[in-house]
Amino acid sequence: MNLRSRAEKYIGNIEGALRSLHVKKEADAERVVKLAKSYALDAAYYLEREDYVTSIACSSYAEGLLDALRMMGLASFEWSRREPPTVLVGGVFEVIHVGHLYMLRKARELGRVVVVVARDSTVERLKGRKPIIPEDQRLEVVKSIKYVDKACLGSDPMDVEGTLKRIKPNIVLLGPDQHGMESLVRESIKRLDLNIRIVKLKERVGGEKLSSSSIISRVSRLRFSQS
Repeated sequence: MNLRSRAEKYIGNIEGALRSLHVKKEADAERVVKLAKSYALDAAYYLEREDYVTSIACSSYAEGLLDALRMMGLASFEWSRREPPTVLVGGVFEVIHVGHLYMLRKARELGRVVVVVARDSTVERLKGRKPIIPEDQRLEVVKSIKYVDKACLGSDPMDVEGTLKRIKPNIVLLGPDQHGMESLVRESIKRLDLNIRIVKLKERVGGEKLSSSSIISRVSRLRFSQS
């Protein structure tokens, strides 16, 4: 197991313990739990920055604190053999290209992949045009990709909070250019007080020219140049 996989496993163990945690209503115990959660957040922070050793160290501190509480009879939880974390990926997926496949493969490395495909109305509102491929066909294509465990259409109108509550992901994986969506997801997680980790890919595979919009634009120019 490489360092990244180990760091992800440690974080998953902490997240599982925190979900099953029951703490006695004592001020000291609650302060220790708060500190353990802080270490868990630090572990996720350093994982995103590829500092896997520091991430593992932070998870180890969190584990030690929780174990100490349990030994003193102040808390109960399970270090369970958990199911793979649910990884949420969202997008239009209008023209499937290698960048999509790279992102979905990375998602599968993190856990069970659930994809939310944007509705036609959402695409029209965000891009100012109707999608070339309708939503039901885009959904079927995404469902056929081997890295995807489950795919569904998004809400109409788009509802980030509702999607997070419905799917209950452990991780949200974002592409390098999903800046606006990152802000919406972070704000929703904070408002809902959810324990969800955001992972963002650092670079676009294939460069700026490899996107659905740029591919559609190039095909359109080629078509008109040959007519």
